[in-house]
Amino acid sequence: MKLTKLLERLDYKVVAGSDNIEITELVNDSRKVVPGSVFVCISGAVSDGHQYVKDVAERGAAAVIVEKDVEVPEGLTVIKVENTRYALALMSAAYFGYPAEKLKTIGITGTKGKTTTTYMVKAILEEVGHKVGLIGTIEAIIGDKTIPSNNTTPESYTIQKYFAQMVEAGCDCVVMEVSSQGLMLHRTAGIMFDIGIFTNLGEDHIGPNEHKDFEDYKRCKGLLFKQCKVGIGNVDDKWFEDVFKGATCEIETFGFGEKADLRAINVKHISRPGYLGVQYHVTGLMDFDVEIDIPGEFSVYNSLTAIAVCRHFNVPVEKIKDALKVAKVKGRIEMVKVSDDFTLMIDYAHNAMALESLLHTLRDYNPGRIVTVFGCGGNRSKTRRYEMGEVSGKLSDFTIITSDNPRFEEPQAIIDDIIVGMKKTDGKYIDICDRKEAIRYAIEHGRPGDVIVLAGKGHETYQEIKGVKYDMDERVLIKEVLEELKGE
Repeated sequence: MKLTKLLERLDYKVVAGSDNIEITELVNDSRKVVPGSVFVCISGAVSDGHQYVKDVAERGAAAVIVEKDVEVPEGLTVIKVENTRYALALMSAAYFGYPAEKLKTIGITGTKGKTTTTYMVKAILEEVGHKVGLIGTIEAIIGDKTIPSNNTTPESYTIQKYFAQMVEAGCDCVVMEVSSQGLMLHRTAGIMFDIGIFTNLGEDHIGPNEHKDFEDYKRCKGLLFKQCKVGIGNVDDKWFEDVFKGATCEIETFGFGEKADLRAINVKHISRPGYLGVQYHVTGLMDFDVEIDIPGEFSVYNSLTAIAVCRHFNVPVEKIKDALKVAKVKGRIEMVKVSDDFTLMIDYAHNAMALESLLHTLRDYNPGRIVTVFGCGGNRSKTRRYEMGEVSGKLSDFTIITSDNPRFEEPQAIIDDIIVGMKKTDGKYIDICDRKEAIRYAIEHGRPGDVIVLAGKGHETYQEIKGVKYDMDERVLIKEVLEELKGE
């Protein structure tokens, strides 16, 4: 492939050599350079690709893309651009033959609700015969293949590679989570989304290597609505106007309020042992009754979002209703049947905001007790531990503090930090370091009407201890506990 072909949608300057050369590979990791590669120098949080120009030249790179002045060996083509991350995104699209233009693309941004909504949209569209790829926090799904995720929104090269594989696998649509980090770092640059979604905005992802402040976080969320054809937003969110300021797309809204184009009314909570759900009526642009097997107000928002998207695909009402009944997300309020007397669920809530939201939601169902089992990750903020301890102490009737991913810390030391927060409340608790034993205690002591929440691990199937990831899936632990209790 000619270098000019990769650069065709970019403004650039040839600093040395020629842009009319053949290229074998496009890479942004110096270790993956092979003879004839073009290497894109990315200035990252950990290292700066510009430092590796001499190394990649020795490995046989034919060209480098830079945003800074660098010393280069003789014979190496140097192309200068304003922003190498942006350049990588557009070059990756060209390298894979602009696969996004062969798919209907749906991008979802927001602090909460992205993951659940992507799975709901996928389920509804598949109900009417679309083949849907997915990219998100848990995994990428390409045809029959699933790939575990490292980032909510992968690097631009990976996104374009996945899109190309989706086209190859016969997909006609893709639904993806678009994080504010992904937008800020140009990972989705060059993609004109058919539909962009805004779920909500909370104060998250602010700090070193993330967003410098809330204004920046909000601004980055809004970037999606300058690169989509139709923007669909939660009009009830207090930051809705700010996020859509400067939007260049058509705008539609959903929510509970009168202003919403698609509105939820007559919301009812449904509860029986092993089942929590919600019913409501959709009015406005569509008109029908909905029931979903996931509890809470946020589930109404997530499903409204999915309905708003699928309206653009002319999905019949009955198909939407059927799909919403079965749309499930691993580790997001995932009900696991263990008893006819009480309800047990697995949820990814791993910070105070998420845990508080979940426990408030469960309280609406008037449970006998809320029993929360959770720990906190090691080598992470101690503040999170204090806050989660305090939230669980205030909002749970009983807390079982256990281990999460201790990483390089001692599990008991993390538990002791959580107890500091717990002691600011009158909440009753016990600490059981071994997670399986903590789950056993919760199940053995379950009472009629209880709702037991295993929080923090969600979709994860491992426990990270001293740099090693050991197999640990809470679904497996529950099964083992039930079999052991049966045999006693």
